[in-house]
Parts: sequence; structure tokens; C-alpha cells
Amino acid sequence: MEVVCPIDTQFAHEISRLLEPPSPLQVQEYFDQLATTKHFDGIQVKPTNDYGKGVYADTDFEEEDLVLKDQMLVGMQHSSNKIDCLVCGCCFRFIGSIEIQIGRKLYLQGLGSPKDDSFNEKLELLMHEKLELPHSKKFPLPGVINCPGGCKEVYYCSKSCAQADWDFCHSLLCTGEGSKSLSNKALSKFIQHANETNDIFILAAKAISCTILRYRKLKAACDKDKEKQKEKNHLSDVHNFSLLLKGWEPLSMGYKRRWWDCIALPDDVDVSDEASFRMQIKHLAFESLELLKAAILDEECLPLFSLEIYGNIIGMYELNNLDLVVASPVEDYFLYIDDLPEADKKEVDEATQPFLDALGEDYSVCCQGTAFYPIQSCMNHSCSPNAKAFKREEDKDGQATILACKPITKGQEVTISYIDEDLELEERRALLADYGFICKCARCVEEEAAQN
Repeated sequence: MEVVCPIDTQFAHEISRLLEPPSPLQVQEYFDQLATTKHFDGIQVKPTNDYGKGVYADTDFEEEDLVLKDQMLVGMQHSSNKIDCLVCGCCFRFIGSIEIQIGRKLYLQGLGSPKDDSFNEKLELLMHEKLELPHSKKFPLPGVINCPGGCKEVYYCSKSCAQADWDFCHSLLCTGEGSKSLSNKALSKFIQHANETNDIFILAAKAISCTILRYRKLKAACDKDKEKQKEKNHLSDVHNFSLLLKGWEPLSMGYKRRWWDCIALPDDVDVSDEASFRMQIKHLAFESLELLKAAILDEECLPLFSLEIYGNIIGMYELNNLDLVVASPVEDYFLYIDDLPEADKKEVDEATQPFLDALGEDYSVCCQGTAFYPIQSCMNHSCSPNAKAFKREEDKDGQATILACKPITKGQEVTISYIDEDLELEERRALLADYGFICKCARCVEEEAAQN
């Protein structure tokens, strides 16, 4: 049965405006401003004739040179990873201490020993930092800062990160007593549904929340200006929508398609069932949207709560997201212990080995999530890319790190691969079909010519 969302019909014109691709001039002005505020050098985002926009080198890069450190616009840690890793909800650095990281994980996973009271006692002490592991001070982590709204779902590395996330989107998505949501109960239902179905809905909620908060900030500034000028007339609906468009601007720059149109068909779904599968995905998105509306609906931002907008936001993430990965300091700690001289190891192993044994092969699990990065998402695909996303040893937070994988000359486009470029031509094209284009890079043209 077809899904009907009344907001889609009621605000069809406004939704069309929100989804209208920005003009080349708007793209240039937005990314020039972003370059100024974020201080990234050596690259430039420019409109292109073929793909809307692309990233170009402003200087020469050698192989393995850092091309870009890109701060995410919206990101999240996978809910299934939160037991393994305690990280900042804003920058995704590991927080607490080695002891907290190990003790918390073992406690939450129920990996204590029912037959070993002594170990369980030590685990309790570790959780509360009353037991110090040998050499753990060599791996210092920022302290744990609580959420300003009082929820127990998100923690931070600093007060500045806590405030930044609160102002950006978390104030509407917090389940604590200080939440600005309409209903904490409704919000909890939305989060539970996302965790049980697809946590990409959490990202979509963050996008809508940050747009609402940007809109409110812009409107408050306009109201303040009018008050200074002693104007009594209220903002018109047309003017309000222009502010909503401005609030939406960062998300307007991302390439979008409806989620149910662009999601890859799973291997276990037959092609004959594709239409049914895509309709199920649309229904799932509608279920999520209805739960979100009950939690944070803003009457002045109704077009954001249309199924068309929601589907396009999720589709944008599906097509542009980059895996968020931050290496675990717990892995570094145990590798350090393993490399100690034999003369020092015996006593240290007595203290650390029981915890390593309890953690098992999962001792080195990294922070895992997904994020949308404003500059990286502008990088076009090539099956023979000149750059790659790669975390170096010094990269300890959730920023995207883009390195040159071959020399790049000034003026050349910086490209990455959206897929496994080691695949054969037909396999690559099949995967790229979900992105809505046929790759015409030099490698693909050459391989196609060889086949013909």
C-alpha cells in the first residue's frame, strides 16, 4: 500500500525549494566561506559541468601527503559499538581512562567471572578508577563530561564539546530532564525504533534537529533586529521560510536521492521482489518519521517533517557517508605491555592478563560509526583515485583524514573511490549503479575499449 504523508502535499512548493540543487554561485560562495572558517588549505571546492561540484588541488601533493582533515557536519557512533567504546559524543575521541574503557566494557558485556569473586572485585574497582593498571598513565585520556541535559546516553571530552553538541542538535534529542524535545517518552520510542531497525534514522534526526536550531537562532536574531528598530510587525511566513532555507543550507550542498530509491538491493532479495523491498523501506522510513514528529515537531519547520525530505536526507547519507573510525587506546596499551622487556613483564602480566583474557579477541575494537563530511562528500569517484580516506597513528578523533595515494598536481581534481577499485569493470559498474552514474574515468574507458 502506498504511503501518504499529508505534509508532502501541503508543503509541496516549499519541499521542492528545499530539495532544489544549489546554483554554481551558491556552491562557490558556501564552500569559500567554509574554507575561511575551517582553515583548510591546499584544496578548493568548485562547481563542475559533469558532477555538480568537485574538489581540486590548490597546490602539489606528494604520495602520502595529507590533503584534508575534514570536520564532520553530522556523525554518530553505532549503537552496537557503544558498549565497546566510550567516546565523546561530539568529536569521538576516547574518554575516561584505560581502566574505565576496560572495566566498563567487561561490565556491560557481562564478561565478569561468576566463579571468581576476586576478579569481579577488581572489575568493580577498575570501573570506578580505584584500581590502576601498570603503565596506564602512559595512555592519558580526557576526563568524562556529562551531558548538559542530564541524559546518560551521551558523554563528552570537554565542556566545550558538550556545549557545541547541545547547541548544534543534542538539546532536541536529549532524553534527560533538561531536554528541549516535546516528549522524552516519544523521543525514547524513536531512538528504540532506530536501534532496532536502522540507526541511520538517528543521523536523519540530527540533521533535522540542527536545521531547526539554526532556523530558531536566525529568527531570534531577526526578531532582535526588529526590536532595536522598534518594528512591531511579525515575520511573515515567506520571510520565515527564507530563514528555514538558510538554516538548511549546509545540508542543501549534499547530493541527494530518496533512500528507498538508492539503497542497494540486498543479496538475499530477488530482483523480482525489488519493488516490494523498496516499498518496505519507504514504510520503515515513514514509521520512523512519525515517531520523530511526536518527539520534536516544530510547527514553523513543518516541511522538514515531510517524508520526501526525510527520505532524501537518509538517501544523502546512504550515498555520501564515510565510515567513522577511531583506533582504540586499549589496543595500544596491550601492545605496549606485550612489548615490555621480559624482565618487567611477569609482574605486569599478573595484573593485566586476566583482563586481556576476559576481553578476548575483541580487546582492540575501535570506535565505529558513520558521518557526513562537507568537503569529503564533494570528492568525486574514480576507479583509479589519487586520494584515499586513511587514519594515521596521530589521528585520534572523528575527523576524516584524506591522504594522497599518488602525486597530485596543482589544478588537478582530487578523487576517491566509492567502492573496491580492485573489482572487475562490470562488478564496479554494478555497485556504482546505486550512486546513479556510470563511471567514465580513464581506467573504465580503457577497460571498456579493450573489451570491445
